[in-house]
Amino acid sequence: MADVGVDQQISLFRSQIENKRFNDDSLRILESLLVSKDVKSLIQARSNLIEFIRSESLSAILQIAAKTVDQQLSVLEFFVQAFAIIGDIESCLALRYEALVLRDHKSEIQKWLQVSHLEWLNFAEQSLENGFHAVAVKACDYALSCLKRNDVAESKTDESLEKLQVTDKINKLKNSALTLAASGSVQAQTAEYLRKKTSERSSHQPPICKKPRFAASVLYRNGIKKHNERKLIARQKKVQLISIESDSTRN
Repeated sequence: MADVGVDQQISLFRSQIENKRFNDDSLRILESLLVSKDVKSLIQARSNLIEFIRSESLSAILQIAAKTVDQQLSVLEFFVQAFAIIGDIESCLALRYEALVLRDHKSEIQKWLQVSHLEWLNFAEQSLENGFHAVAVKACDYALSCLKRNDVAESKTDESLEKLQVTDKINKLKNSALTLAASGSVQAQTAEYLRKKTSERSSHQPPICKKPRFAASVLYRNGIKKHNERKLIARQKKVQLISIESDSTRN
């Protein structure tokens, strides 16, 4: 039997999101859903909620495109937390990336939005740990770009050693992500190749041995050859006969 309490909480959470109440109260309702003792209901509820939150997040992001940066970041942060609570790591990291990129682009005018290289580095590490290698590479590029901008803006030398160490750490992380991304691509190609070969072998039937059929042109050439051989034999016999008759006349 379904957990009535879970159903009620899900209905309440849906109502909150559909009414654009992207606040702490909605997050608390979501958290309360995940303490149900009915494991079967919880698994089904989590699956349904992930699909619902994904759909609503896409709709919300489209609707806030014309809003202020603060409003956009507030909504993005809400869904980042919602995905973290529900355990959808992929969506959580995807929206975190969107929020960081938004801040980075707007920071040229609003300096307080600037993303530090450490924020990008932390995000790159989390992406790498969760298997999102391509995203980790992009985050490392942003981190390196931040360091270069800071070098130009500050032009200080007292922290150069520390920055070199951080740069080295970011580059190593990026190289690891690139290697893993390439390895994943090769493994995927290998798996696909093996799958195809297995499929071919399972459907392969041993060939049935048959006598080869001669083409019409081959039969024609063989017929001409035999005809010429018969004519040659006939001539040879005729020559032999004439030779015998000539010898008998002389005698």
